[in-house]
Amino acid sequence: MSDAFLPLLVAIPLFGALLAVATGLVTVRGPALVAWVTLAVQTLLAAWLGTTALTEGPLSVGVGGFVAPYGIELVVDGLSAVVLVLVAVVSLAALAFVSEDDPGGTAFYTEYLLLATGLSGMAVTGDVFNLYVFLEITGLATYALVASAGTGRSAVSALKYLLFGTVAASLYLLGVGYALVATGTLNMADLSTELARAGYGSPLVLASFGFIVVGLATKTALFPLHTWQPDAYGDAPDSVSAVIAALVSTVAAYALLRLVYTVYTPAFFEAVPVARDALIAFAAVSIVVGSVLAVAQSEVKRMLAYSSVSQYGLVVVGIAIGTPAAVFGAVVHLLGHAIMKGGLFVAAGAVADLTGARTVEEYAGLADRFPVLGGASAVLMLAMVGVPPAVGFAGKWYIALGAVRAGTWPVAVVIFASTLLTLAYFALLVERMFVAPASASVRAATDGGSDGPDRPSEPSRRALALVVGAAVVAVALGVVVTDLGTALEPTIDTLLSP
Repeated sequence: MSDAFLPLLVAIPLFGALLAVATGLVTVRGPALVAWVTLAVQTLLAAWLGTTALTEGPLSVGVGGFVAPYGIELVVDGLSAVVLVLVAVVSLAALAFVSEDDPGGTAFYTEYLLLATGLSGMAVTGDVFNLYVFLEITGLATYALVASAGTGRSAVSALKYLLFGTVAASLYLLGVGYALVATGTLNMADLSTELARAGYGSPLVLASFGFIVVGLATKTALFPLHTWQPDAYGDAPDSVSAVIAALVSTVAAYALLRLVYTVYTPAFFEAVPVARDALIAFAAVSIVVGSVLAVAQSEVKRMLAYSSVSQYGLVVVGIAIGTPAAVFGAVVHLLGHAIMKGGLFVAAGAVADLTGARTVEEYAGLADRFPVLGGASAVLMLAMVGVPPAVGFAGKWYIALGAVRAGTWPVAVVIFASTLLTLAYFALLVERMFVAPASASVRAATDGGSDGPDRPSEPSRRALALVVGAAVVAVALGVVVTDLGTALEPTIDTLLSP
């Protein structure tokens, strides 16, 4: 019965986007109200269907009554349920900060709802071509949101993002084309059997895997395919940076996990071990280089962006190792990174609104003047480093455990080295905030100096609630990670079954 509601997960935000355009012609406040109502309904629906999938088993439906492989299939299993709920909850929660920032009126809220449409579609589709369609919807909405800052830098960054995103989507589509030629189907479940029948050593199958992985790795922003990300994150409006940092690359990494284990299956890695080794090496390099580049940054948003290059490397290395512990660690780190990095970008935006501070040096003395904001930000940074019991520790622990059990000791060493580098750049920021004398911008913001007659004297309640909420969730997720493992165990066992 609940299967019949799956299409609404895509239809509701899509209809909301159209309604936002219509209401924008009548009233200025209409699009924001539509976005709130749409995403609230979307969150309730996602929570209901996600809980049903976790407790009663996977849900699936053929759109329009057309049965797969000829129709469009939507599927929600334990893994997609978690991602679906994450997308809905983060989109709704971040709307509080987005509404406050409100850089673009009708167009902005329409793009925001289209972004939710694309991300939700990527989470639930059971068809590789429709995954491409939703990937493109997500990309187009994100390019426009990055450009919505209205500055020259944001326009250039959006154009750069568009070029990289288009190439990535084209590579993915090329991979889908090779898979279609080899098998004659686009349905994920059918592909898993037909690819095996075609032979994992077939040039068509190998080419399809390579193109799909490189395309999604570009969307995930792994080194050296990451160069769009720091500019996009750094030059977008602060509220947009928070949303795309939390969700866009996260869902791309989920798509990579989904395709590797649902379409190609673990048997592909057994038959072509060089593919697994190449993916591990690719991700390990991204972990190290991303961390090193983050250490070298002086601007906070760019530092957070390069940090993401490293953290997504951790996720992909867990996917590539392919043991139950490593894959579970990848999922945990994917969720945790979305919460932690989204909260940190909201904090960076709030600090910029309060003081104008955007560099590490300008953060000096921030915690003395704004203790709650500074304290919650520090909790998120320590969680990202991997301090127990936060979710950042849990994800890294399970990935490292999976690496050791699989005999890939160098990966465990890379994770340890990456943790030290993460500590290096976040420790510097924490030291500036809590120990160093207040910077000129922080003093001006709190003493009524010349820098901020139009700036607020305190963080907004919405931004503060988001940052504190993210810090609480980051710690709570680490505490309940065992329960999450129990809930996801059947799904992961199914994904990793030969």
